[in-house]
Amino acid sequence: MSDPIVSIKGITKRFPGVIAVDDVNVDIKENEFFALLGPSGCGKTTLLRIIAGFETPTEGAILIDGEDMSVTPPNRRPVNMVFQSYAVFPHMTVSDNVAYGLKVVGTPAAEIGPRVKEALEMVQLDHLGERKPDQLSGGQRQRVALARALVKQPKVLLLDEPLSALDAKLRESMQLELARLQQTIGITFIIVTHDQDEALSMADRIAVMDKGAITQIATPEVLYEQPNSRFVADFIGKVNLFDGTVTGAQGKAVKVDVAGLGSLAIPHDSEASGKVSLAVRPEKIKLSKTKPKAGLIATSGKIADWAYYGNTSHMYIETPDDLRIAVNIQNESRDTVDHVDIGDTVWLSWRPEDTLLLAE
Repeated sequence: MSDPIVSIKGITKRFPGVIAVDDVNVDIKENEFFALLGPSGCGKTTLLRIIAGFETPTEGAILIDGEDMSVTPPNRRPVNMVFQSYAVFPHMTVSDNVAYGLKVVGTPAAEIGPRVKEALEMVQLDHLGERKPDQLSGGQRQRVALARALVKQPKVLLLDEPLSALDAKLRESMQLELARLQQTIGITFIIVTHDQDEALSMADRIAVMDKGAITQIATPEVLYEQPNSRFVADFIGKVNLFDGTVTGAQGKAVKVDVAGLGSLAIPHDSEASGKVSLAVRPEKIKLSKTKPKAGLIATSGKIADWAYYGNTSHMYIETPDDLRIAVNIQNESRDTVDHVDIGDTVWLSWRPEDTLLLAE
């Protein structure tokens, strides 16, 4: 395995009365699309600014391409940053915006034109070089900011909530475009976002942060299907969480008592005891009017709420034991789901192996 392009070693950042980043250690690979994901105030932007050199860590070190950057100023680091606000110059053309950074560092004039052209081609804006930013859409202005960062040929591109100012449809389009761009140019991207869908759709690996610390680092698939804590399960996607108590073992399963669901045997590959949480994703749950077959975890209840999203419907079922369970139904036909409505009594069921046991 090749050496990491960015190595974060024991980084802590303290501000008066708060620890913004708490002893973070992570290696980021060359040519990797890496996401720092978490709620507002979790420390992800502070960590990105430490990598960029805009913040000085209280403790720890940042290595980029094997070199300690502890005392290296931002303009001397082999990174470039795309900000949430884009920060393009309104009085300059697109080409002049992209060329600005090259001129500041004294790049020979003969090099600037070809490099600007190449950068604009990367982001598919080579035909708009003479336009001003106010003549561009939000997505095009974002691409100008990307081209301006890429033209300096950084080893690492840092992106701070780069899509948050875009509308939902354009944001989804830019997610695919950023992923394509990263694969095309083959440099490391590190993105900060609070949007789980954004991170899941683009990143090779995601670090979930909470209260300044990293709680889990994994691929999108592992984070979603195998979260290591209640916090990660709850933050990544929609999930049903049930409080339970471990009562023993049964072969390769753990027996858990859950109020409203009874005694359940949950497949689990390690020991567990005491209070635990059980998690099941809404799309794993089946809805029917008749009682499910044996071997499934099942309960009945009344449909309390129903939200229609076009391709899916989210239903919320309340059981007699005061559980509120979310179910995600794929709208595969033009008919309503099994002709059910709010107030109807239905059965819910899911496989024991689709249930996660979380000790934290």
